[in-house]
Amino acid sequence: PDGGRGRARPIDELIESFASGERPLPKGETRTWQELSGVERSAVLDEYRLAYTSHAPVNWAPGLGTVLANEEVTADGRSERGNFPVFKADLRQWMMRITSYADRLADDLDRVDWPDKVKAMQRNWIGRSEGAAVTFPAQGADGADHEIEVFTTRPDTLFGATFMVLAPEHPLVDALVPQGGWPEGTKDAWTGGADTPFAAVSAYRDAAGRKSDVERQIETKDKTGVFTGGWATNPVNGARIPVFVADYVLMGYGTGAIMAVPSGDQRDFDYATAFGLDIIPTVTAPEGHEGAWGGEGAIINSSNDSISLDGMSVAQAKPAITTWLEERGLGRGTVNYKLRDWLFSRQRYWGEPFPIVFDEDGVAHAVPESMLPIELPEVDDYSPRTFDPEDASSEPEPPLGRATEWVEVELDLGDGPKRYRRETNTMPNWAGSCWYYLRYLDPANSEALVDPANEAYWVGPRDEPVAGAPAGTRDPGGVDLYIGGVEHAVLHLLYARFWHKVLFDLGHVSSEEPFRKYFSQGYIQAHAYRDHRGQPVPAAEVVEDDAVETGFTWQGQPVTQEYGKIGKSLKNAVSPDEMYEQFGADTFRVYEMSLGPLEQSKPWETRAVVGSQRFLQRLWRNVVDEESGEVGVVDTALDADTERLLHRTIAAVSEDYATLGFNTAIARLIELNNALTKLTSVPRAAIEPLVLMVAPVAPHLAEELWSRLGHAESLSAEPFPVADESKMVESSVTCVIQVKGKVRDRVEVPADIGEDELRELALGRDKIQAVTEGGIRTVIVRAPKLVNVVPA
Repeated sequence: PDGGRGRARPIDELIESFASGERPLPKGETRTWQELSGVERSAVLDEYRLAYTSHAPVNWAPGLGTVLANEEVTADGRSERGNFPVFKADLRQWMMRITSYADRLADDLDRVDWPDKVKAMQRNWIGRSEGAAVTFPAQGADGADHEIEVFTTRPDTLFGATFMVLAPEHPLVDALVPQGGWPEGTKDAWTGGADTPFAAVSAYRDAAGRKSDVERQIETKDKTGVFTGGWATNPVNGARIPVFVADYVLMGYGTGAIMAVPSGDQRDFDYATAFGLDIIPTVTAPEGHEGAWGGEGAIINSSNDSISLDGMSVAQAKPAITTWLEERGLGRGTVNYKLRDWLFSRQRYWGEPFPIVFDEDGVAHAVPESMLPIELPEVDDYSPRTFDPEDASSEPEPPLGRATEWVEVELDLGDGPKRYRRETNTMPNWAGSCWYYLRYLDPANSEALVDPANEAYWVGPRDEPVAGAPAGTRDPGGVDLYIGGVEHAVLHLLYARFWHKVLFDLGHVSSEEPFRKYFSQGYIQAHAYRDHRGQPVPAAEVVEDDAVETGFTWQGQPVTQEYGKIGKSLKNAVSPDEMYEQFGADTFRVYEMSLGPLEQSKPWETRAVVGSQRFLQRLWRNVVDEESGEVGVVDTALDADTERLLHRTIAAVSEDYATLGFNTAIARLIELNNALTKLTSVPRAAIEPLVLMVAPVAPHLAEELWSRLGHAESLSAEPFPVADESKMVESSVTCVIQVKGKVRDRVEVPADIGEDELRELALGRDKIQAVTEGGIRTVIVRAPKLVNVVPA
């Protein structure tokens, strides 16, 4: 990626810019590109590549034998699958530099028609925040000078920073920890009960390694940590402040270090209170407020010889202190993101193999196109090697590592035959789910991902504006309608957007977004059951048992009942095969679509499926005689009531389908079908439109009925019925006639009767004349349905 907005560019262009001297080597390197070794060049390029390898802290589950994404780890630090303990391990992993696209991923949400809650979820996950990067000088245990950089959105509170906290994985921790005893000024609460800083930090790091990122960030958990034995200097006032190591700070977020301002952050306040650290207020809090105050107010206690923020508002103080830091080389204004680069390795057999080989120096080489695709080898054991679930010292051993003949290969990559070692990790399931919709457009194309003409026709940008987008916003293109669960909001949907933007940058697609409109459907829910460990057990194997307190047992052991989303994770999935066998696929579809509004979660209750089955059975009998098997429809004209109901149904169902209101559409179809059932004979002019309207929810039955009705071609080629508005209007209505608000009479009148004619008709009725002999004060007419007479 190159440029501030993260646009993918061919790696050859980057190499050329280094070789020509247009771009200097990073980190002050003075040698030329030509003077670098292959290993060094690879290291330089890895700072720019979208796909790169990195030794990074990962979630390692020994009980599963694989690394997990953060989203696959539960809040209590266990694997979502199997409920095994998850530990932190530092492993070489493939990463995707999604962070380079953070701004575009956040900003372009304005260009798509998505629910606001899903847009908010993605923006929060990206976590764009403006602030300042501030450098705190620190002295190592050996006397060497170091710098600890922190990112803060509140540089105005710098004068209130009374301690610092590093993540357990921070590389400076080792440099700050002295080998001897605790330095002067150390409080007992800071030591964790250890005799030396080295012992305290080592023990704490081991404990932190057994927790997941999610568990470490739980707001309500007790604050833990130990003093490193090292000190830093607050750059704005020269104060000497202690540096702690604590697991609520993550190396993968920001810089892995924070300046702690207990007066302005509740977590820091709780930590300072627990460890006896100073609390210096920097913003005036409302009278009577207790604890940290992170809101607006006048700045206080924030001045030195060259700057005073006292009396400023927060909005005024932020740029003032940032400018002061920049002028002295102590910090800079910057933007930070909560989004981390995408971990793209798995220690599994089943997954796309990486088209990457490593030479004897460990440098990665892409396999040329002529050698693609790379296919998985045949192996005797597909499962990753698992370990003692509690063994945090174990390391992943991918199944492919055991396929020696496949891993160790001799290839000619253009510079003669050489020995290489294949990558033994595989890609995660996201690798295919990020672009499958494009392959649907051109599945038989062996020359390209998708033909440009096909992509432009189906998902390319259009001239029409996107619903809900700001005026003047250009259509980004994408699939017209994507329906999926909200659980994909910050996983599949975010990853697909990143993947698609890279394809756009490289010229493979004309659309900038994968999904133009997104609709989030609700969950189908059913009872689920957990054993004494809290692990889900197969719902189908649970039996009611009054002998136990919970009322249910599984394999003789008590289990608790809960209600949740149907799926593999809760082991309460309902097999569609059983529903097909008993009721047929169409009944299953009609039942599921009639459960309720698509966006709402709904309970699964199979006993209610008979209603859907009866509807389809009645529809069949309205066409086919149950005794003879012959088609029994007649070619006669529709009576007025049936014709009116038919066209009203067509209009309503057309609108329901367009707005994904399947449940109300089915209800209207049932109403029309029931009306036809009551007729002496069913007219073709009514049943054929009904069959066409039923086809989207019961395609198999509708197709069969269409054929029985004498049509040689599939109904899929037929136009959808169109309502005639003139036939939707009732020819006559019942008019209610009231006297002093009390109903006295009713009369059938033409639907288009005028007010004057209706007034004359009402006043001429015998019943009304009988109760208005004393005269009439006024007559209120609401044609054609109401006349209210007020006597004198």
